[in-house]
Amino acid sequence: MEKLWLKSYSQGVAAEIDLSVIGSIADYLEHAVRDFGPRQAFVSGATGVAITYNELDVLSRQVSAYFQSVIGLPKGARVALMMPNILQYPICLFGLLRAGYVVANVNPLYTPRELEHQLKDSGAEAIIVLEQFAHTVESVIAKTSVKHVVTTGVADMMPFAKRVIGNFLVRNVKKMVPPYSLPGKVEFRTMLSRGAGAMFTKVSISSGDLAFLQYTGGTTGVSKGAMLTHLNVLANVKQGLAWTEPFLDRNELLVTVTAIPLYHIFALGMTINFIGLGGTNVLVADPRNTKAFVAVLAKYPFVSLPAVNTLFNALINDPDFAKIDFSKCRFAVGGGTAVQRPVADRWQTITNSPLCEGYGLTECSPSVTLNPLDLTEFSGSIGLPLPSTEISLRDPEGNEVGLGEPGELCVRGPQVMKGYWNRPQETADVMTPDGYLRTGDIATVDERGFFRIVDRLKDMILVSGFNVFPNEIEEVLMMHPGVFEVAVVGKPDTKTGEAIKVFAVKKNPALTAEDLIAHCRKELTAYKVPRQIEFLDELPKSNVGKILRRELRDRA
Repeated sequence: MEKLWLKSYSQGVAAEIDLSVIGSIADYLEHAVRDFGPRQAFVSGATGVAITYNELDVLSRQVSAYFQSVIGLPKGARVALMMPNILQYPICLFGLLRAGYVVANVNPLYTPRELEHQLKDSGAEAIIVLEQFAHTVESVIAKTSVKHVVTTGVADMMPFAKRVIGNFLVRNVKKMVPPYSLPGKVEFRTMLSRGAGAMFTKVSISSGDLAFLQYTGGTTGVSKGAMLTHLNVLANVKQGLAWTEPFLDRNELLVTVTAIPLYHIFALGMTINFIGLGGTNVLVADPRNTKAFVAVLAKYPFVSLPAVNTLFNALINDPDFAKIDFSKCRFAVGGGTAVQRPVADRWQTITNSPLCEGYGLTECSPSVTLNPLDLTEFSGSIGLPLPSTEISLRDPEGNEVGLGEPGELCVRGPQVMKGYWNRPQETADVMTPDGYLRTGDIATVDERGFFRIVDRLKDMILVSGFNVFPNEIEEVLMMHPGVFEVAVVGKPDTKTGEAIKVFAVKKNPALTAEDLIAHCRKELTAYKVPRQIEFLDELPKSNVGKILRRELRDRA
């Protein structure tokens, strides 16, 4: 496909990035420390405790030394991180990467079955885990290759005085730590003290070395480890910086608030990106506590807020959110799942700043497209391919489709993964002969180069031979003032092949199924109008806030 999107690039954004200057994430961090040493790098939104770039340098080096010299883990070993958005996460993350280890991020809410799969599949030899989830590690560790366990507590990064006096939140969280037994485990502060007294030898890390085994969500099958190299991740960072720098003042304090879990590729990529800007990253450990989340946003004048549609929706429905000063906000970036127009419209009304939707996936480190940052309103598209990124829309036979025609979105660029860990056949299945990654998402492109996701290939519903895409119906349903959240799936039907099933959460308790069906009849052609509507108290979601359609299909 001709790069017709380049004509829609914002002024100052280059078409290509220079890959020759990319080294390792370790080098990248060390440059940031030299340039921004005294600045705050990370802040705990819950406690207000912060660490500077200089402190991140020292603490992460102690982590490196511990694993390298105290327990003797060789370069290239896989180490799992299992914690929410707390300060210990970036300290451990960069410490492991500086020593040449491969980080396997783990959702701390995983069940024993899910954790066992990921630890066994990755071959992780060590794990660092928040003590609230250590009991899950205990239940599976004997079946895995894990030999070394480091546990951390919520108060580990709090100043000594606060820990002695005692914080109400900390005391009560400690009471909620399930009992566990992990003989030989080492506590976080012990790891740091031993690392401080040990030698750290800088290792040679090439851009082609693995940095992450980043596991896919498993929403469409077994979770697979995407092999992301230092080049993959830093190329994507460089693409993001090329996109944002024309709109940012480097002399201004740049604050981002990260409520998406850092173990998720969206937040991980944005976090590494912000380090290159010398920014301050405010970490929110539990965004489901909307009141506390809003309080953090009110306290820190944020430039950037990456989130998913469900988080944006929760914020705009909180009455205190509208009281925040949004004057510093340059871009609120929506990803992970489709941003719905009714949510985007209310966001802009409240904040006077448009929601900027992008598109990415684990296998692309993660970003593929983003809307130009000089747009004045929500575009309804996923934007334009980032610099050095090619997109081809293809039919089932592999032929490129025309403008406005739906086709599978295929991506080629330096951010595309090396492959799936120990899964050569699955890797071959998603790669085309000419080097494109098949995403499984259906999209269209217009004459200006703006792409729109129609839906997931596997989520498409076939009603009497007609293709029905859940995203379209969900957006129509969200236009109804009585709806808080909604999800649409297909279920087997003897007459039409598949039928459209709606699961909805009410904003107005008086809302009925008949109300929603009548609303859809005004906005949709007959075969797209759902006939089956079920109301739930809440929709099942992943920990990042993505609605789990697979679970709803099973329920249907």
